[in-house]
Amino acid sequence: MQYRQLGSSDLRVSEIALGSWLTYGGGVERAQALACVRQAFASGINFIDTANVYGRGAAETLLGDALAGIPRASYVLATKLFFPMSSQDQGLSRAQILKQLDASLHRLRTDYVDLYQCHRYDPGTPLEETMRALTDVVRQGKVRYIGFSEWPVDKIRAATEVHGAEQFVSSQPQYSLLWRTPEQEVIPFCRRHAISQIVWSPLAQGVLSGKYLPGRALPPETRATSSSMGAFLRQSWLSTRTLEAVQEIAGLAKRNRLTPVQFALAWVLREGNVAAAIVGATRPEQVSENAAASGALVDPADFAEAERILALAN
Repeated sequence: MQYRQLGSSDLRVSEIALGSWLTYGGGVERAQALACVRQAFASGINFIDTANVYGRGAAETLLGDALAGIPRASYVLATKLFFPMSSQDQGLSRAQILKQLDASLHRLRTDYVDLYQCHRYDPGTPLEETMRALTDVVRQGKVRYIGFSEWPVDKIRAATEVHGAEQFVSSQPQYSLLWRTPEQEVIPFCRRHAISQIVWSPLAQGVLSGKYLPGRALPPETRATSSSMGAFLRQSWLSTRTLEAVQEIAGLAKRNRLTPVQFALAWVLREGNVAAAIVGATRPEQVSENAAASGALVDPADFAEAERILALAN
């Protein structure tokens, strides 16, 4: 496992991070989820990402159980807030930041989180109020560093200009061979301001794994066939042309002695501004496969060819 600096922080995080969206505390039975966490540590993963809204607290609760007894300084723990936890609890107001952070710490069974992230931008709360509250929880020792997910560049810039406020060290965008939008504005801005990317959906909701075959029925019990889990899966990614392109890329992966999953993760990690790629896993062997992408050596020409293939298909 290779490790990278997280923005301007003193945190060094594993290139592969273990995520918990739609899996732990919900879609995956407890024993399997705990086994995945154990395998993550065995594979050198030291970065765990979750959010209060995942399972409405269930993912944090499970992780609190899974991490109990593991030396706190040996891993980097990140969570988020913004989305509704009840009809009255949502957003990034000062009151919500204080309330939701304490609730997350209780569920996670820890005194602090290494990274506290704004899950989306909150247009209903003045930005300065959000930044002042985040600064306060850092100074209280409940949070070490702060980050955001899917913020537009103008709001990121405005946050950096709040006088005396803590600075963001991380950005969490969707980023993959099939979704390269962050390259346009977010990554260039963050690179200039010492903000690292922690990317979600690096496998494009599993499409880049190659498990969806052109001309074949979608496999049952996958995200593509789930009404709840497929919300972020773009239908264009399941077109025959795109799925054929993904199968071509599988050949490039094989040429580099990688699985399609490892090739897709290695492509994301080729970007120096990316500190880590967040992956979900329902089985320990998936954790091992994902972790093996760290430090993978890939011919740059094959990355360029993969980009060309997908550009022609979309």
